[in-house]
Amino acid sequence: MLKFSYLKSVKRLFSSVFITMSFLSSAAWADHKSTEAPLLIIGASYANATTPFFSDLQAPLAGTAVNLGTYLSLGNALVRERSLSGHVINEAQAGATSFTRLGCYPGPECVGPGWDSYDTQFQKALARVSSGDNVNANYLVIVKGNDCMHPDAFGIAMELTMECSEDQMNASIDNLIAVGKKALEKGITPIYGYTPAYENLELELFRTALGWPWIIGEESYNAYRDLYRTRLESEMPGAIVLDFWKGFEHMGDGLHPSRKTVTRAAKRIARAIKRHQRAL
Repeated sequence: MLKFSYLKSVKRLFSSVFITMSFLSSAAWADHKSTEAPLLIIGASYANATTPFFSDLQAPLAGTAVNLGTYLSLGNALVRERSLSGHVINEAQAGATSFTRLGCYPGPECVGPGWDSYDTQFQKALARVSSGDNVNANYLVIVKGNDCMHPDAFGIAMELTMECSEDQMNASIDNLIAVGKKALEKGITPIYGYTPAYENLELELFRTALGWPWIIGEESYNAYRDLYRTRLESEMPGAIVLDFWKGFEHMGDGLHPSRKTVTRAAKRIARAIKRHQRAL
């Protein structure tokens, strides 16, 4: 009887120690996360559901959000990703391209205000985390936007547009690479993702819904995708390049990612960051 009582006491002691250690470990992890540098993100609607508002409530596309706000963007999924701190500075703008432009939908004229370039988005994000020479950020997620995708992505009248030439594709990719190089100069590692596979989209469905005269076709889409991938891999050795849209499923509109797809992409980005940190 005495032996049994002794064993129960030992068991309670070990249980108490385990609970205390678990609590301390959780508290230490929470404290670490509270001081973790924010993750910066720039891009278009995959990264942020909302179009930008300017003074006097002026906004491209009248300020409409993707699916009237019922949509989880990658920026918000990164806030929710439990292995990260939740500190996210999101300067992406739904509808954006890599360059500054006016809005041309529904036409016939292009009007302002329009969208910021990726360079301007990055400068805004940088301003949020800078004090003098100190920059409180280690990673910048660069999400490809609307470049070459459809007629309201050029900043010129929609009837004058057509699918991008190879030179135009390269000019777009130049902008995406340039902003990543600026991040590296600031000691910030850019994170790029391959664009989703064409067969996982239903772009004609999206085109029909908006009544656009055209949307990028499979050949042009894959040409841009392949060019983007090969240039990133050859020209951005200091960046993290991964296929975080692998297994992409759209939310039913033919273009934007489903909640499952976005959540999975955020987890892949988080794992890539942890691997990169361990390798430093």
